[in-house]
Amino acid sequence: MSSHSVEDIKKKSRALRGSVVESLANPVTGALFEDDQTLIKYHGSYQQDDRDIREERRLQKLEPAYSFMIRTRTPGGVVSPAQWLKLDAIATTFAERGLRITTRQAFQFHGIIKHELKATMEAINASLIDTLAACGDVNRNVAVAANPLQSQAHATVFATAATLSEQLLPNTRAYYEIWLGEERVEGGEPEPDPIYGEAYLPRKFKIGFAIPPINDVDVFAQDLGYIAVIEIGEVIGYNVTIGGGMGATHGDAETYPRVADVIGFVTPDQVFAVAVAVITTQRDWGNREVRKRARLKYTIDDRGLDNFKSEVERRAGFALLPARPFVFDHNGDRFGWVEGENGRSHLTLRILSGRIWDRDGLQLLTGLREIAKLLDSSDGAQFRLTPNQNLVIANIHPALREQVEALVAQYGLDTYRTSSPTRLNAIACVALPTCGLAMAEAERYLPEFVEKFEGVLERHGLRQQPINLRLSGCPNGCSRPYLGEIALVGKAPGRYNLMLGADHRGERLNTLYRENVDEVGILGALDPLLERYALERHDNEYFGDFLLRAGVVRDRRIPLEVAV
Repeated sequence: MSSHSVEDIKKKSRALRGSVVESLANPVTGALFEDDQTLIKYHGSYQQDDRDIREERRLQKLEPAYSFMIRTRTPGGVVSPAQWLKLDAIATTFAERGLRITTRQAFQFHGIIKHELKATMEAINASLIDTLAACGDVNRNVAVAANPLQSQAHATVFATAATLSEQLLPNTRAYYEIWLGEERVEGGEPEPDPIYGEAYLPRKFKIGFAIPPINDVDVFAQDLGYIAVIEIGEVIGYNVTIGGGMGATHGDAETYPRVADVIGFVTPDQVFAVAVAVITTQRDWGNREVRKRARLKYTIDDRGLDNFKSEVERRAGFALLPARPFVFDHNGDRFGWVEGENGRSHLTLRILSGRIWDRDGLQLLTGLREIAKLLDSSDGAQFRLTPNQNLVIANIHPALREQVEALVAQYGLDTYRTSSPTRLNAIACVALPTCGLAMAEAERYLPEFVEKFEGVLERHGLRQQPINLRLSGCPNGCSRPYLGEIALVGKAPGRYNLMLGADHRGERLNTLYRENVDEVGILGALDPLLERYALERHDNEYFGDFLLRAGVVRDRRIPLEVAV
């Protein structure tokens, strides 16, 4: 690894340029220079290698099978059918494993080799989508409610979020020079960045916009959240939340997941000022010595919520108003057809783990390609990625609905009709073989585990009971596991921490119930709890709420202790 600290690399990067151009031109290795592996994240890419064959290549005295993941910046996950077709072409030309929907409503391309990295970036930009700031210690892709039921309100919130995403981009031309061939003015100094400064943020930063009563963005998992307040169909403002975050480290009590605090209400014209105030306060107050303690949640806990809020108000130039009432019903997606306000229809499809490809008898990539071709000439049609890794085909003209339905059935995209609620709502991160942080399987293990878990549910008459299940290959929490009623957090190959007891609204963390257990241990621990739940639950009581009421888990913001 590089001898330079991440903070040094950022400061010396010349506004994110580093030596990325030289790294790309180096023919000796499929990897980038070590410092550039940090900087390329700000351009929307991670260097990875295939861990399935890492040891085999080591024995053959070959370097790891390096490749790159590229992540898009698509606020709210909204793309046109034309853009979908271009992204599909990129995936089939340059990437492996098709398209993947992330839990932040972005696309990921996997398996891109170094000498095709620039061509892939150029192709993404040709689709009028970019990847700048999709990763790195800056504000990342802004998540926005995918709910199509309140179309006018959603349009307003989406427009605000998309504008904010542009306003919070790092101030650098490096991206355009490296990937798109823009000429740099010789002798010019690197651009000053009024928001991020020369060292950017201490760690990554995430923003989400939610529209009650659906909390599909898990707004309390965001560093900064905006909860829309709607009156008579109009967005009059937002309740502001700060300090959410899912990452943790096994065995380190100094790190933990945290749900955000509601700190007040702002009007629509105050959204940007508050965002800048929160981000710059975190920039100046955040921990730059210990990266594991560098997220906003730790800054708030170390400095105090009231102190942090006061500083935000000072920098914004106004006091936040008292928060307005709001209610969330659930944090999942609505599947199937929904009628819009404008006479058009929206169709939400289940995409297991967000993976869109043609494999194992499935033709998801081909099917969605055909739907995109059909809708390409239809004014206003959209594809919306959801924060739960699903897909909304939105604003479908009535004349095309029957054809869309036929294509959905033809290509097996109608699994939402027959899947159990658990299968519909389960989330998994990528994990192995490409994620360098993964300790256990997640995406590849999800179908197998769900099938076995459904067997347990069936035995207790609970197959149709909605239970939120989330799998994560490590404790960093990309699949937001700590907000799952049941979550498996990878500890080692085939072994997980079993977390239980979150709610269905995304407002309560779960608790560590069993540590470092295998599949037999997990199912064995869940079986008697599900039996009790079937016999003792109240009407309309969710599994996580039952576990709390029954004393199996405790209500806590920071789940540190193993239940007895």
